Amino acid sequence: MSQVQAPLAAQPPVPRMLQWLKLLPGTGLSGVIALAATFVSTLHGGPQLLFALFFGVAFHFLSQDARAKPGIEFCARGVLRLGVGLLGARITATQIAGLGWTTALIVIAAVVTTLLCGTLLGRRLGLTRPQGVLSGGAVAICGASAALAISSVLPRDKDSDRFTLTVVVTVTVLSTAAMVLYPLVARALHLPPELAGLFIGGTIHDVAQVVGAGYTIDQATGDYATIVKLFRVSMLAVVVVMVSALFKRQREAAAEQHHGSKPGLVPWFLWVFVALVAINSLGWVPPGLQHQLSDLSRNCLVLAIAALGLKTSFQQLAQAGWRPFALLVVETLWMAAFVLIAIEIEMR
Repeated sequence: MSQVQAPLAAQPPVPRMLQWLKLLPGTGLSGVIALAATFVSTLHGGPQLLFALFFGVAFHFLSQDARAKPGIEFCARGVLRLGVGLLGARITATQIAGLGWTTALIVIAAVVTTLLCGTLLGRRLGLTRPQGVLSGGAVAICGASAALAISSVLPRDKDSDRFTLTVVVTVTVLSTAAMVLYPLVARALHLPPELAGLFIGGTIHDVAQVVGAGYTIDQATGDYATIVKLFRVSMLAVVVVMVSALFKRQREAAAEQHHGSKPGLVPWFLWVFVALVAINSLGWVPPGLQHQLSDLSRNCLVLAIAALGLKTSFQQLAQAGWRPFALLVVETLWMAAFVLIAIEIEMR
């Protein structure tokens, strides 16, 4: 009898292993789509995240297989949060301190007013307050990455994933357009390198597009634009905590409705973000490891976007209508105008 019970005593760990195995089909599917997006982006150029999204949506029918759903959900939430946390590997306190008070205040004011613009105008357009905050945060901070981070602490409903993907698509397109147009604006206004860098880094949505636009002008502009942009990215932690606190009751109500655990005020990935900024600022992260963590962050975000795309159909994206697009365009124009006016005042 004891010989029979011994093997039975070793069985409890098996269900946990089975849970991990259940993630493999969906995670593998998301990974293949992310690799395809990376290959096309590398071969032909273009935004990697946008390719991952559209490829995912194109294969939406595969997400209906029950075997794929756990892994897709894991990538869309767990891997997403890890990717956002690892963004902290790009930032140091020295970079931020080197900007000076004037530049820092201009960027902070631009971020805050853009968030307010999104919230107020969103309500006028018939969107919910979480949707206005999400769109404003995406434009104000770092495009698709900010949209994904902020969406993870907002109360969830049946339209959450669709609206988040609509924001990701639109903000990526607008960021690419800005990468082409804003250097022309900077040249037309004869902005010196530092102010051109402030304009580029303080307004364009995604880090990659800021780098592309800044170095199109010259080396000095590209360097300064990158630092300004990283300062905006560093504000992600503050904004996510504020949004988390603002919508805490709604998230708790949604969690109780779905019999889930109550979410904490500060999500774990923000602790990772802040810890990496602190460790990086102390010089404890070698440059090689810093680049590897940055690449890992990007890969996690591409994988998460592919998974979100798999969860959404083209029909669902089309149902979002014109209002999110209009709101994001206005927010983008507002931020550009605000920074240019501040630069004009600074030049006097």
